[in-house]
Amino acid sequence: MKYKSILLVFIVLATQMYGQKIDTLSTSKKLSYKAFIIPTAMITAGVILLNTDDNQELQDKSNNFFGKNFHSTADNIFPLVPIAQIYTGRYLGFEPKNNFKHQTIDLVVANATSLIIVEILKNSIKKERPDQSDNLSFPSGHSAIAFTNAALLFHEYKDSNIWYASSGFLFAATTAIFRIANNKHYSSDVLTGAGIGLASGILVSYYNPFQSMRFGKTKKTTAFIYPQIGNQIGLGLLIKPNY
Repeated sequence: MKYKSILLVFIVLATQMYGQKIDTLSTSKKLSYKAFIIPTAMITAGVILLNTDDNQELQDKSNNFFGKNFHSTADNIFPLVPIAQIYTGRYLGFEPKNNFKHQTIDLVVANATSLIIVEILKNSIKKERPDQSDNLSFPSGHSAIAFTNAALLFHEYKDSNIWYASSGFLFAATTAIFRIANNKHYSSDVLTGAGIGLASGILVSYYNPFQSMRFGKTKKTTAFIYPQIGNQIGLGLLIKPNY
């Protein structure tokens, strides 16, 4: 059963990889299969490591390096940093590709896509965590969200400032490392989660049909989307009407 779930994820990604290039509804950008080489490699590496002695050995080395009692809540914060960067980049003098509304839509769709895939796999595979706290280890939701948002940040600002655009991956990689250090995930979990998140971020950055939706003339509102990360993973939305 668990390998059928993994195969389903590969089918979804492969459909995007080897199909024709996709046109976005709002621009003339092209999405090539080459964009999915890295996330597919991450997912493949994670699946190969799953249930192997190498996976456990890597975890043991991590425990020896960080200590079995290592604990940090930074991995609950780092995945959200790229979201703040997406919204605040324009105020730092960097030119984003999309306006506020499209940024929010991209964040909602990409994070929802990552979370749905992760939750399906978690509840199908039921891999026990290294600390034996539950059986929802594979794949890592924190890593998926972190790399989703890092990919969206990169797309928004890569043409304006490559260093600012790339900084989200530093927080994403640190998130993955801390999940292993906290003994919550194996290397296989964070690799697969990172690949899923990266693929979701790339796909939505280039192709998001919801961006073309018009909701009519309404009063302006301010909205902010954010993943909720902790014992439970979900999405939060703050909406403030402007009268």
